[in-house]
Amino acid sequence: MDPVKTEIVVLGGGPGGYAAAFYAADKEKKVILVDQDKRLGGVCLNRGCIPSKALLHATHLIREARRSSPRGIHFADPRIDLAQMRSWKESILDRLGQGIAGLAQKRGVEVLQGRGHFEDSRTLRVETQAGQKFINYETAVVAVGSKPAMPSAFDLGSKRVMTSTEALELEEVSDELLVVGGGYIGLELGTVYATLGSKVTLVELLDSLLLGADSDLVRPVMRYAQEAFKEVRLKTKVLKMATSGKQIKVTMESEKQRTEELYDRVLVCVGRAPNCKDLGLENTKVEIDDQGFIEVTPQRRTADPAIYAIGDVVGGALLAHKAAKEARIAVEAIVGETSSFEDVVIPAVIFTDPEVAWCGLTEAEAKEKGIAVQVAKFPWAASGRAMTLDRTDGVTKLIIEPETERILGVGIVGAGAGELISEGVLAVEMGATAKDLADCVHPHPTLSETLMECAEVFYGYATHTFMRKRTGSALREAAR
Repeated sequence: MDPVKTEIVVLGGGPGGYAAAFYAADKEKKVILVDQDKRLGGVCLNRGCIPSKALLHATHLIREARRSSPRGIHFADPRIDLAQMRSWKESILDRLGQGIAGLAQKRGVEVLQGRGHFEDSRTLRVETQAGQKFINYETAVVAVGSKPAMPSAFDLGSKRVMTSTEALELEEVSDELLVVGGGYIGLELGTVYATLGSKVTLVELLDSLLLGADSDLVRPVMRYAQEAFKEVRLKTKVLKMATSGKQIKVTMESEKQRTEELYDRVLVCVGRAPNCKDLGLENTKVEIDDQGFIEVTPQRRTADPAIYAIGDVVGGALLAHKAAKEARIAVEAIVGETSSFEDVVIPAVIFTDPEVAWCGLTEAEAKEKGIAVQVAKFPWAASGRAMTLDRTDGVTKLIIEPETERILGVGIVGAGAGELISEGVLAVEMGATAKDLADCVHPHPTLSETLMECAEVFYGYATHTFMRKRTGSALREAAR
């Protein structure tokens, strides 16, 4: 069989892959998009971002109903139909997948379902249900994403030991659930299962949850987890697991004390690993680092001139929107335009209860790097809109450069923080000052006002909270 020829082949149909394929097609390139899933969208749509947010929304309604009694609104206990919830979740994924497929068709992007394997730097072999197909390309973009990490000590071959992939299938709501890992995946899915009725015990090896987020943003999430979960254990290490009848026996160690406990199911959320194996990359000049990620330049070029890589396979923040941005940078580099993944502001959002979001420089990073900053905070207890929502557990903070008053970072914890952080991204990306933000009129009553008032806090004249005004020299001295 003669090989198919194309200008660009994209391996992987997730947010990075299909964004690259579509953008290249918009640049009038002939593109083939190869993905092994029946439904385009990658991990994000099929086994990650979208299904998890659907379940978080569904269970959020339950939590809101439970919180409504002080408002004089009383609900009976909810009746949970897992089959119907799964069907509703799948309908969302189907509609989104069909939408992506339709956009590919309209753009003239050929979609080939199968597993890709590099024969050499210019040839991709694709294993399809109809047999092998070979693609000769000018440029390839690798965007195959990542998968949940499963330490060998935990991999028992039992369906009772789950990763996020199996947990999102929502097969059952077990009575006793152990969540291993206090990152965003463990907390988000722990929240879902705790709301549905599981007694959730969460264990984390480190001394805090949500590594990477500032501690003051984590505190409200920790308070919620301690109330909603059966137990939250920090500085606890899971040593081993074993099947014990219809349960999993877990051995863990905390403060040098070893315990053995039984759980109906265990959810392992200890990170993600890039899908770089079994791609045939050894047949190319692509180089892999010690952690298994593909090494790339700021233009997302690999060591092989014909191959670019984007998304989770290149490391950094394993986020869908980062992959989509890298997709555009890679395509622009391929077509000869000037583009680079340098100083790009990538926001992080954790859809816990409350949500946590940040962008740019964090307070912890500033301290670690010895960067002089001034931190301004506005408590949501002073927000009228937060009060009407019964969500005064939030905080908005700005990380400000004292000399220039430029906003270097923004952090938010509170209801809908993920929807608010984009204003912070714009401020950091555009080099806005605190004065710029303070001078922008924000609608009242909204949670977005907290950003404006936080900037006003910096100058000492926020309307809804009191802070003694400090001069510029005093602010600079405080920053040191």
